[in-house]
Amino acid sequence: MLTNPIEYRWIQAFAQVFELCKMRKGESIVILSESQSRQLNITLSELALGQLGLDYFHIKVPSPTDPAGPIVRSSGASLVLDGQTQATAALAACDVIIDLTVEGLMHAAQTASLLKAGARIMNISNEHPEALTRLVPTPDLKDTAKEAIKLCRSAKHMHVKSEAGTDLIVRMTDAATVGVWGWTDKPGTLAHWPGGIVVSFPKANAVNGRLVYQAGDMNLTFKRYFDTAVELTIENDYVTKIHGAGADAALMRDYFAAFGETEAYATSHVGWGFNSAARYEALTMYDKHDTNGTELRAVAGNFLYSTGANEFAQRFTRGHFDLPMMGCDIDLDGVLVVQNGKPV
Repeated sequence: MLTNPIEYRWIQAFAQVFELCKMRKGESIVILSESQSRQLNITLSELALGQLGLDYFHIKVPSPTDPAGPIVRSSGASLVLDGQTQATAALAACDVIIDLTVEGLMHAAQTASLLKAGARIMNISNEHPEALTRLVPTPDLKDTAKEAIKLCRSAKHMHVKSEAGTDLIVRMTDAATVGVWGWTDKPGTLAHWPGGIVVSFPKANAVNGRLVYQAGDMNLTFKRYFDTAVELTIENDYVTKIHGAGADAALMRDYFAAFGETEAYATSHVGWGFNSAARYEALTMYDKHDTNGTELRAVAGNFLYSTGANEFAQRFTRGHFDLPMMGCDIDLDGVLVVQNGKPV
């Protein structure tokens, strides 16, 4: 897509995010990467830390061998620390982990213990730095995220509707809600860049209804826009029917089935994006190698429905879909937070 000489503005973008994370001299800062990490982003992290006068070290582990079966992309559940007990122990002793793994540590098995040890994890999504530079987080994202978190944590129900026929009810009682504004400055917390999204992980048997995806909605696991309509029936958290006559429905049916387990069909999380800098057309502008789709999760006003692992409902699976939908109404206990795809 783009040539990759180092651009000064890219270094500045990385330095801005590290400053927002309040990285300071005297802290133990580590870059975590794997053999397949984007080298350009590793170099930019090193240059930015050097520009800020911060000491750091680097832990690099081999990328795991892809297991047989379905190809997993953009899951947020890196496997690079599986079996890496010494590397994990070294990470737990650090103040700041700059996460440059391909999939990211958001849902990795080791993340809970790293956060419990007091580390703050700054995940830099596997994007081309041109996209990251467009999406350097701003203070207003934190304010919006905190407001959205408060609304979600106090709600009993989320209702999602669209003119296309979407009608989904989510029981929000005791759901675990997190907001991501693009940086982390407190011990025991994790953020990802790009940010600008709130997501809730419902408890078991909390999601029912149907989702009707139209041409132009997004399947970020496949890094493509829907070309044809797909309707998902969801009963007690699980996708039970996949209607549609086109390639989109056929690909989804095949991918779900390939995992050979019921949990792959289950709801992971629900939420919406609120980053006005995130561009809806971004998937058309980057080669698949140059995007991880994180920007599309944060597009202002999208409703994000995701399937896969949900540790708060005691469900674990490698299967994962991130499926942002445009043009929805989202209300929490009758109060609109998104109207026709626009944040209220």
